[in-house]
Amino acid sequence: MPIDWTRTKASARRAATGLPAMLAALGVAMAASSAPRPEIDRTAEAVARVTHGDLSDKGLAALAARLDPSQLAQAMRADPSRRDPALYGLTPGWESLTLAGKPSLDFGPTGLDAQRLNAAMPSMTGALRPALPFVFKAASEADRRRALRCLTQGIYYEAALESTEGQEGVAQVILNRVRDPNYPDTICGVVFQGAERTTGCQFSFTCDGALANAPVGWAWERARSVAERALAGHVAARVGTATHYHADYVHPWWSPTLAKITQIGAHIFYRWKGAAGETASFAQAYATREPVIDEARFSRPRLMLASAETSTDAGIAAGAPVLKTVEVDGQTRVVGVVSLGGRRLPTPEEVAAINARIKAFETPAPAPRIEVPGAVAMDVEEVGKPAS
Repeated sequence: MPIDWTRTKASARRAATGLPAMLAALGVAMAASSAPRPEIDRTAEAVARVTHGDLSDKGLAALAARLDPSQLAQAMRADPSRRDPALYGLTPGWESLTLAGKPSLDFGPTGLDAQRLNAAMPSMTGALRPALPFVFKAASEADRRRALRCLTQGIYYEAALESTEGQEGVAQVILNRVRDPNYPDTICGVVFQGAERTTGCQFSFTCDGALANAPVGWAWERARSVAERALAGHVAARVGTATHYHADYVHPWWSPTLAKITQIGAHIFYRWKGAAGETASFAQAYATREPVIDEARFSRPRLMLASAETSTDAGIAAGAPVLKTVEVDGQTRVVGVVSLGGRRLPTPEEVAAINARIKAFETPAPAPRIEVPGAVAMDVEEVGKPAS
């Protein structure tokens, strides 16, 4: 059979045309097989192994069982849908501190709803106020090291995965608070404010156990570099005099009460409205001596450190907080000086006196009888009064 050279040449040309594409596809396949697998793939496989593909409550419980207390506390902290009183800075016995019934923990929308609300609330026109460079003059080398460590911790645990500009914004907020008369006058004092109480810490990582986990080396050094620049006088210009921020996946109730400045990454920054947010108001002098932080104590996740068994008389004599147990909805809770913001609990005599005054106020005094010469006194019948 004679060979059709015309057809053979056409087939050869078609094969030569498709050869580069075939070689390219083969090269991509070989490269994909030899490249390191993304971390997210390995994480997904690990989750699948633990949960057996079940992401219901049962599967999530299996994942939680593999976490230590510090890791579990951080995971719960990152869950915007969680309704835990401690995550909102509420004090023990918070349910009993209202006359309107048990308050709700629904402090605002979360997730996509919160992001939509935050995006819909524009930055206040002209809200940005310039911040002055921070003047850092520590009393000693030890104070300098403590200040740098506390500021680095604040940046790392609050914004480790944010951009450099985002981390600079967090550092600026901390240093702004140091100069704000509403806050402590030291860096460690600002970062660990409220951590000595059972709840109510200003920065969640100081009381949720996050400090128990060693930081990632490269991320810590990055945060430390940002802290050093801030202490050397660098100013985060986009943040200015901001004293508050929150993640964009939550919409806290207080956000409309402040002046929204801007958003950097996942964090939205605010300043006080009015004179308190002006540059001149940040005039509190830096104390130069930093407090010594008991990190071992603050590394334990906790909702309550105080013991309900503390003797009231002994506690008063020793100057310790006075605590008291109460029954709320069948649960025993602890209230007292710690949970009432430093207020002293009234004595039984003072409670009786208060109740007596309330009773006197609620019992109306009889109306005075007016005598009119020549008038005949008559009883007045109150129409519509229900029978007693």
